[in-house]
Amino acid sequence: MFSGLIHGMLGLGFPMVATPMLATMMDVRSAILVTLLPTMAVNIASIAGSQSGMETARRFLPLVGFALLGSVIGTSVLALTDPAPFRMLLAGLILLYLWNGLRVPRQWLEDNQLPAMALFGIGAGLAAGTTNVMVAVLIIYFLSLETPRSVLVPALNACFLVGKTSQIVVLAIAGLVSLRLAFETTPLAAAAVIALLLGRRLHSRIAIETYKSILRKLLLLLALILAYQFLRETGLLAWPIQS
Repeated sequence: MFSGLIHGMLGLGFPMVATPMLATMMDVRSAILVTLLPTMAVNIASIAGSQSGMETARRFLPLVGFALLGSVIGTSVLALTDPAPFRMLLAGLILLYLWNGLRVPRQWLEDNQLPAMALFGIGAGLAAGTTNVMVAVLIIYFLSLETPRSVLVPALNACFLVGKTSQIVVLAIAGLVSLRLAFETTPLAAAAVIALLLGRRLHSRIAIETYKSILRKLLLLLALILAYQFLRETGLLAWPIQS
């Protein structure tokens, strides 16, 4: 519900918040599995609530397609490998998102639209497939293009939706998604959508900069916790035993 509230207020953020919060209590693969249905429900509700959603999705169709490809590859890696290292990758992507000063020359993006969409789409899909944080890569692309919020939000949600759909399919083929998982996470999806709708109502009542400041501090804390947990799990921070 907390992640859904953030998504409703900012137009994005559900998997970026929910995944690291859960990953502090379980491995990244399990956190992604728990958030599969809730994330898809939030993305569908976000696109359905945007009048320009379908028009924007068509405009960025190549980017969406490349994000789909990258997500299939990334999810396949997640399904077949040890999920432990992805805790550190997740922390790194959160930090990348928080450091939003990284930009690509706009002229290059406009002159090389298809290669640029391929680069950022596949990169974002790989990030989504392995950590659920596609936005950390896509935000660099859209901010470099100086994309207005009215276009940015539905375009991001379109990419999120196709990434999540491919993720479900790949994980189901790998035997990690079942009807039991869908049944158990349906209440979570309903709670997330309810919180999303509430967040939309609160959007105009709370200073957005204040809210973003709180969100950034929370994400930084989660990234540090994830990095610390990874270093402890790998023994890199093991304290020497005193005899």
